[in-house]
Amino acid sequence: MSQLPAEPRRILIVTDAWAPQVNGVVRTLQSVRAQLTAMGHVVEVIGPDRFVTLPCPTYPEIRLAMAAPGAIGRMIAGFRPDAIHLATEGPLCLAARRWCLRNNRRFTTAYHTNFPDYVQSRTGLSAEWFWPYFRWFHGPASAVLTSTPSIRAGLHRAGIHQTHHWGRGVDLSLFGPDGPAHPAFADLPRPILLHVGRVAVEKNIEAFLALDMPGSKVVVGDGPARAALEAKYPGALFLGLQTGEPLAQAYRGADLLVFPSRTDTFGLVMIEALASGTPVAAYPVMGPVDVLTPAVGAMDENLVLAAAQALTLDPVACAVYGSQFSWRRSAEEFLQSLHWLSQSPIAQAA
Repeated sequence: MSQLPAEPRRILIVTDAWAPQVNGVVRTLQSVRAQLTAMGHVVEVIGPDRFVTLPCPTYPEIRLAMAAPGAIGRMIAGFRPDAIHLATEGPLCLAARRWCLRNNRRFTTAYHTNFPDYVQSRTGLSAEWFWPYFRWFHGPASAVLTSTPSIRAGLHRAGIHQTHHWGRGVDLSLFGPDGPAHPAFADLPRPILLHVGRVAVEKNIEAFLALDMPGSKVVVGDGPARAALEAKYPGALFLGLQTGEPLAQAYRGADLLVFPSRTDTFGLVMIEALASGTPVAAYPVMGPVDVLTPAVGAMDENLVLAAAQALTLDPVACAVYGSQFSWRRSAEEFLQSLHWLSQSPIAQAA
């Protein structure tokens, strides 16, 4: 593990996921970028907002950037980075990877999304078909950043070994146990069971909505599956996308966060809920098994049993545990993973 740089550096992040997309990858990159900037580093992001985009097949809400040949290389050369990080495995990062290899520049990558399983859930194609591409993409990286031991072990089994831990954080100025609940919760029967995230098939939200339990079910988020699920489960409350204080109020007002995904590599919403004093119920799969402890969450292949157990947990213990996740520490772990292309700090490179 490298040491934190003593002087500010120029850090380039290339990503196929960026605002206005709302997902864990974008929120992680935005949060870490804010921390790095606060430390004095200059962080440039090359994302799809700079290019013409086309809808992703089977998922039109995600836009894929179409960069002109040579455009990414010119941007990289013009910025003169001290370190290059490729955050995703899509078209922009493919172009940046190609430029780095042609110009003998080292780079790091990250494994944010369990993409082989994700594609399997959307297409039915075997996840094993996609691992050769991921071995090829990440193979030349100096380090592949992973958020949990389960993901690291899975990559090692797949033949990707140069992994580096990169944890996640919580905005503790926003998410905490103190403050009002969401006004939409005022007259809902208790307990209030909450789901937060993209409303898409790979999130397995129907497993949450189909739970045979008393109380109320609330879905926060938007996505391609919302209309169908809202029609099929009229008894659930769909609040749509919530951010900032309304999202914090939703976490605080709920009695339980149910996290039914089987494909997420981490699950930021779990630690945001915990920091808000709300316990978590989940399947015993990657993400939850790395994040939850018996004091703050319950895991079972029977999600009803997990939810019933989690409802008995202490909200104070949840808030204390959730408060341990720091974006500052996440940013420092990110810095420690980078391969520095130049030992010259910004002042000397100007």
